[in-house]
Amino acid sequence: MAAIHLPRAIRIGGGVLQELPEVLAQFGLSRPLILTDGWLAQSGVLERVENILGKAGIAVRGFTGVIPDPTVASVETALAFLREGDHDCVIGLGGGSPIDTAKMVAVKALRDLPVSAFKAPHQEDAPALPVIAVPTTAGTGSEATRFTVITDEVTDEKMLCAGLAYLPTVAVVDYELTLSKPARLTADTGIDSLVHAIEAYVSKRANPFSDAAALSAMRLIWPNLPLACADPGNRPAREALMFGALQGGIAFSNASVALVHGMSRPIGAHFHVSHGLSNAMLMPVVTAWSAPAALGRYAQCARVMAVASEEESDQSAAARLVEALEHINADLAVPSPRAYGIEKARWDELVPLMAQQALASGSPANNPRVPLADEIETLYHRAWG
Repeated sequence: MAAIHLPRAIRIGGGVLQELPEVLAQFGLSRPLILTDGWLAQSGVLERVENILGKAGIAVRGFTGVIPDPTVASVETALAFLREGDHDCVIGLGGGSPIDTAKMVAVKALRDLPVSAFKAPHQEDAPALPVIAVPTTAGTGSEATRFTVITDEVTDEKMLCAGLAYLPTVAVVDYELTLSKPARLTADTGIDSLVHAIEAYVSKRANPFSDAAALSAMRLIWPNLPLACADPGNRPAREALMFGALQGGIAFSNASVALVHGMSRPIGAHFHVSHGLSNAMLMPVVTAWSAPAALGRYAQCARVMAVASEEESDQSAAARLVEALEHINADLAVPSPRAYGIEKARWDELVPLMAQQALASGSPANNPRVPLADEIETLYHRAWG
């Protein structure tokens, strides 16, 4: 049994951003608030969106104070800005942080509760303000998921919040918005979307629908990620990564993520490592540990990514997948926590707390091999160096 949830509409393709006024009209919306970050404001992307809407006679306000890894305080600031106007929807413009912020602001606009009241295992399903997600990075898949992640800056906890309330009404997926992305961001977000696809496929909650999306995402992301990093203007590669990220988001939203994500969130919260990068740091070591519990599934990932042949045994193919993940990290200069500059003493001190926070998120329970706290601690120590 599987329940499948998707945005009510998804518009995909180069230049589809121009259809934003039509999207709003389709759903009877006319008073949007755009939530984005300072970089997108300075780069002219926000102004471009405002002009597209303005030419259609749609008055719009823009909030540019979204921060990486949004916090409770940053959400409250954006919510206060929303309440100063008369808005009937929220446009999340940017990577995962603006879209995640838009989701939580849309929920809190109709519910006067602290963010902590919404964290998993709580499910928030009642409708919120409509969210129109306009991703500018090919990575998080947040434009198609029923999740948001907000950091409690007091406790250094990344709170996973789940439910249909966070599923965008519309996703506007225009790969041309990613053409100016720098190589580091391309690499980190690309590996993030690959992790989404692989974890969704090996998850205990995988289903035929999520499997199809996950396998398609792997086929698109694996060969095109190095191409886009080497040549940022490679339009076919950018388009493939954008579609792959969308499908990866659809896959994990309708299955789940697993141990990599459970362990990744505490690294981001305590050491301020970007989400995609912390996933990449963990992916090879967690895959090697998890693979014996789902050899056939991991082997199929390797075959779809063309790092193993159809004739190879599952054992051999799964081993090739781990090697391939180690190689792409090296090729894309993904640092270990040690190389990133995290002090070993501080890392070791926080490992027990991070293990507990990983378990509390619920994601490790979906892993093919379900870890105990001490096993997660061992994996953290293994990943550090």
